Amino acid sequence: MTGPRVTKFERKGDPAVRGFLHLPDSGARNGLVFTHGAGGDCNSALLVALAEAFSEVGLGVLRCNLPFRQLRPHGPPRGDGSADREGLKAAVNALREEISGRIFLGGQSYGGRQATMLCAAEPKLGDGLLLTSYPLHPPGKHDALRTEHFPRLKTDVLFVHGTRDPFATSDEMRTAMNLIPARNRLLDFEGLGHDLAARRKIDPAMISRIVQAFSDFFSIQLKLDRASA
Repeated sequence: MTGPRVTKFERKGDPAVRGFLHLPDSGARNGLVFTHGAGGDCNSALLVALAEAFSEVGLGVLRCNLPFRQLRPHGPPRGDGSADREGLKAAVNALREEISGRIFLGGQSYGGRQATMLCAAEPKLGDGLLLTSYPLHPPGKHDALRTEHFPRLKTDVLFVHGTRDPFATSDEMRTAMNLIPARNRLLDFEGLGHDLAARRKIDPAMISRIVQAFSDFFSIQLKLDRASA
Protein backbone atom coordinates (compact mmCIF):
# COMPACT_ATOMS: atom_id res chain seq x y z
CA MET A 1 0.00 0.00 0.00
CA THR A 2 1.32 3.43 -0.95
CA GLY A 3 0.88 6.53 1.15
CA PRO A 4 -0.67 9.89 0.26
CA ARG A 5 0.82 11.60 -2.79
CA VAL A 6 2.27 15.10 -2.51
CA THR A 7 2.82 17.01 -5.75
CA LYS A 8 3.78 20.55 -6.60
CA PHE A 9 0.65 22.36 -7.75
CA GLU A 10 0.45 25.31 -10.11
CA ARG A 11 -2.32 26.87 -12.16
CA LYS A 12 -1.46 29.85 -14.32
CA GLY A 13 -3.77 32.82 -14.29
CA ASP A 14 -4.36 36.17 -12.71
CA PRO A 15 -4.07 35.34 -9.90
CA ALA A 16 -2.00 32.19 -10.22
CA VAL A 17 -2.35 29.30 -7.79
CA ARG A 18 0.87 27.85 -6.41
CA GLY A 19 1.40 25.33 -3.65
CA PHE A 20 1.30 21.62 -2.93
CA LEU A 21 -1.50 19.11 -3.39
CA HIS A 22 -1.85 16.22 -0.94
CA LEU A 23 -4.01 13.37 -2.22
CA PRO A 24 -4.86 10.11 -0.41
CA ASP A 25 -3.57 6.91 -1.99
CA SER A 26 -7.09 5.93 -3.06
CA GLY A 27 -8.08 9.40 -4.26
CA ALA A 28 -10.23 12.00 -2.52
CA ARG A 29 -13.94 12.67 -2.66
CA ASN A 30 -13.71 15.89 -0.60
CA GLY A 31 -11.03 18.55 -0.31
CA LEU A 32 -9.67 21.47 1.68
CA VAL A 33 -7.86 24.62 0.53
CA PHE A 34 -5.72 25.90 3.38
CA THR A 35 -3.50 28.97 3.46
CA HIS A 36 -0.94 30.61 5.72
CA GLY A 37 -0.64 33.60 8.01
CA ALA A 38 0.79 37.05 7.36
CA GLY A 39 4.32 36.05 8.34
CA GLY A 40 4.42 32.56 6.89
CA ASP A 41 3.98 30.56 3.73
CA CYS A 42 2.51 27.26 2.63
CA ASN A 43 5.52 25.36 3.99
CA SER A 44 4.86 26.34 7.60
CA ALA A 45 4.95 23.44 10.04
CA LEU A 46 1.26 23.72 10.93
CA LEU A 47 0.09 23.66 7.31
CA VAL A 48 2.30 20.70 6.44
CA ALA A 49 1.17 18.75 9.51
CA LEU A 50 -2.51 19.37 8.81
CA ALA A 51 -2.19 18.51 5.12
CA GLU A 52 -0.36 15.28 5.88
CA ALA A 53 -2.83 14.23 8.56
CA PHE A 54 -5.94 15.00 6.51
CA SER A 55 -4.64 13.28 3.38
CA GLU A 56 -3.72 10.24 5.47
CA VAL A 57 -7.37 9.78 6.42
CA GLY A 58 -8.94 10.52 3.05
CA LEU A 59 -9.25 14.30 2.56
CA GLY A 60 -7.44 16.01 -0.30
CA VAL A 61 -5.61 19.17 0.76
CA LEU A 62 -4.22 22.04 -1.30
CA ARG A 63 -1.87 24.15 0.82
CA CYS A 64 -1.02 27.20 -1.21
CA ASN A 65 0.70 30.56 -1.11
CA LEU A 66 -1.52 33.60 -1.25
CA PRO A 67 -0.71 36.18 -3.96
CA PHE A 68 1.20 38.49 -1.58
CA ARG A 69 3.55 35.64 -0.72
CA GLN A 70 3.97 34.70 -4.36
CA LEU A 71 5.21 38.24 -5.01
CA ARG A 72 7.84 38.23 -2.26
CA PRO A 73 9.21 35.54 0.05
CA HIS A 74 9.12 37.67 3.21
CA GLY A 75 7.15 40.54 4.68
CA PRO A 76 3.51 41.13 5.57
CA PRO A 77 0.60 41.59 3.14
CA ARG A 78 -0.24 45.05 1.86
CA GLY A 79 -3.50 46.70 0.98
CA ASP A 80 -7.00 45.55 1.86
CA GLY A 81 -6.46 41.86 1.12
CA SER A 82 -8.74 41.81 -1.93
CA ALA A 83 -5.99 40.34 -4.13
CA ASP A 84 -5.42 37.56 -1.62
CA ARG A 85 -9.14 36.79 -1.51
CA GLU A 86 -9.12 36.50 -5.29
CA GLY A 87 -6.17 34.13 -4.97
CA LEU A 88 -8.04 32.03 -2.45
CA LYS A 89 -11.08 31.89 -4.74
CA ALA A 90 -8.86 30.80 -7.62
CA ALA A 91 -7.41 28.05 -5.42
CA VAL A 92 -10.89 26.77 -4.55
CA ASN A 93 -11.86 26.67 -8.23
CA ALA A 94 -8.60 24.92 -9.08
CA LEU A 95 -9.19 22.24 -6.46
CA ARG A 96 -12.70 21.68 -7.82
CA GLU A 97 -11.05 20.54 -11.04
CA GLU A 98 -9.31 17.79 -9.06
CA ILE A 99 -12.04 16.82 -6.56
CA SER A 100 -15.76 16.41 -7.26
CA GLY A 101 -17.18 16.43 -3.71
CA ARG A 102 -17.39 19.01 -0.96
CA ILE A 103 -14.71 21.70 -0.86
CA PHE A 104 -13.75 23.40 2.40
CA LEU A 105 -11.43 26.34 2.85
CA GLY A 106 -9.62 28.24 5.53
CA GLY A 107 -6.24 29.07 6.90
CA GLN A 108 -3.98 30.13 9.68
CA SER A 109 -4.52 33.63 11.09
CA TYR A 110 -4.51 36.10 8.17
CA GLY A 111 -5.31 33.35 5.68
CA GLY A 112 -8.31 32.29 7.71
CA ARG A 113 -9.54 35.84 8.06
CA GLN A 114 -9.42 36.32 4.28
CA ALA A 115 -11.34 33.06 3.87
CA THR A 116 -14.12 34.32 6.15
CA MET A 117 -14.35 37.62 4.28
CA LEU A 118 -14.50 35.78 0.97
CA CYS A 119 -17.24 33.42 2.15
CA ALA A 120 -19.23 36.30 3.65
CA ALA A 121 -19.27 37.86 0.18
CA GLU A 122 -19.74 34.56 -1.69
CA PRO A 123 -21.62 32.15 0.61
CA LYS A 124 -21.85 29.36 -1.98
CA LEU A 125 -18.11 29.21 -2.62
CA GLY A 126 -17.23 26.64 0.03
CA ASP A 127 -18.92 23.95 2.12
CA GLY A 128 -17.30 24.99 5.39
CA LEU A 129 -14.44 26.89 7.01
CA LEU A 130 -11.55 25.60 9.11
CA LEU A 131 -9.83 28.52 10.87
CA THR A 132 -6.74 28.20 13.03
CA SER A 133 -5.78 31.15 15.27
CA TYR A 134 -8.29 33.63 13.89
CA PRO A 135 -6.74 37.11 14.48
CA LEU A 136 -9.74 38.66 16.21
CA HIS A 137 -7.87 41.86 17.06
CA PRO A 138 -4.25 43.08 17.07
CA PRO A 139 -2.42 42.17 20.31
CA GLY A 140 -3.35 44.64 23.04
CA LYS A 141 -6.05 46.35 20.95
CA HIS A 142 -9.14 44.58 22.21
CA ASP A 143 -11.55 47.11 20.70
CA ALA A 144 -10.17 46.84 17.15
CA LEU A 145 -12.27 43.78 16.31
CA ARG A 146 -12.11 42.15 12.89
CA THR A 147 -15.72 41.00 12.94
CA GLU A 148 -17.58 43.48 10.73
CA HIS A 149 -18.38 40.71 8.22
CA PHE A 150 -19.36 38.05 10.78
CA PRO A 151 -23.14 38.81 10.62
CA ARG A 152 -23.01 38.06 6.86
CA LEU A 153 -21.11 34.78 7.27
CA LYS A 154 -23.49 31.94 6.38
CA THR A 155 -20.81 29.25 6.02
CA ASP A 156 -20.35 26.83 8.93
CA VAL A 157 -17.10 27.49 10.82
CA LEU A 158 -14.78 25.42 12.98
CA PHE A 159 -12.40 27.68 14.93
CA VAL A 160 -9.17 26.30 16.41
CA HIS A 161 -7.67 28.49 19.13
CA GLY A 162 -4.86 28.52 21.68
CA THR A 163 -5.77 29.89 25.11
CA ARG A 164 -2.56 31.98 25.22
CA ASP A 165 -3.15 33.60 21.83
CA PRO A 166 -2.57 37.39 22.17
CA PHE A 167 -4.90 38.01 19.23
CA ALA A 168 -7.95 36.85 21.26
CA THR A 169 -8.96 35.26 24.52
CA SER A 170 -11.29 32.28 24.46
CA ASP A 171 -14.09 34.42 25.90
CA GLU A 172 -13.54 37.06 23.23
CA MET A 173 -13.75 34.37 20.57
CA ARG A 174 -17.01 33.00 21.94
CA THR A 175 -18.56 36.47 22.08
CA ALA A 176 -17.51 37.21 18.50
CA MET A 177 -18.81 33.86 17.27
CA ASN A 178 -22.28 34.80 18.48
CA LEU A 179 -22.36 37.29 15.60
CA ILE A 180 -22.16 34.49 13.02
CA PRO A 181 -25.58 33.20 11.85
CA ALA A 182 -24.10 29.91 10.61
CA ARG A 183 -23.19 26.94 12.81
CA ASN A 184 -19.85 27.39 14.54
CA ARG A 185 -17.68 25.68 17.12
CA LEU A 186 -14.58 26.63 19.09
CA LEU A 187 -11.87 24.02 19.65
CA ASP A 188 -9.62 25.33 22.42
CA PHE A 189 -6.07 24.15 23.17
CA GLU A 190 -4.91 24.97 26.67
CA GLY A 191 -1.61 26.84 26.95
CA LEU A 192 -0.91 27.24 23.23
CA GLY A 193 -0.18 30.56 21.54
CA HIS A 194 -0.91 31.99 18.11
CA ASP A 195 1.32 29.48 16.31
CA LEU A 196 -0.39 26.54 18.05
CA ALA A 197 3.04 25.09 18.76
CA ALA A 198 4.25 23.56 22.00
CA ARG A 199 7.92 24.38 22.54
CA ARG A 200 8.13 25.37 18.87
CA LYS A 201 6.85 21.99 17.73
CA ILE A 202 3.48 20.93 16.37
CA ASP A 203 2.01 18.23 18.59
CA PRO A 204 0.64 15.26 16.58
CA ALA A 205 -2.02 14.76 19.26
CA MET A 206 -3.29 18.29 18.62
CA ILE A 207 -3.44 17.62 14.89
CA SER A 208 -5.39 14.42 15.52
CA ARG A 209 -7.91 16.32 17.64
CA ILE A 210 -8.38 18.87 14.86
CA VAL A 211 -8.95 16.12 12.30
CA GLN A 212 -11.47 14.40 14.57
CA ALA A 213 -13.29 17.67 15.30
CA PHE A 214 -13.40 18.49 11.58
CA SER A 215 -14.88 15.07 10.80
CA ASP A 216 -17.49 15.41 13.55
CA PHE A 217 -18.47 19.02 12.91
CA PHE A 218 -18.80 18.76 9.13
CA SER A 219 -20.05 15.14 9.09
CA ILE A 220 -17.20 14.07 6.83
CA GLN A 221 -16.48 10.35 6.68
CA LEU A 222 -12.75 10.00 7.22
CA LYS A 223 -10.61 6.92 7.85
CA LEU A 224 -9.79 7.99 11.37
CA ASP A 225 -8.41 4.61 12.36
CA ARG A 226 -5.38 5.50 10.24
CA ALA A 227 -4.80 8.71 12.18
CA SER A 228 -4.51 6.84 15.45
CA ALA A 229 -2.45 3.95 14.06
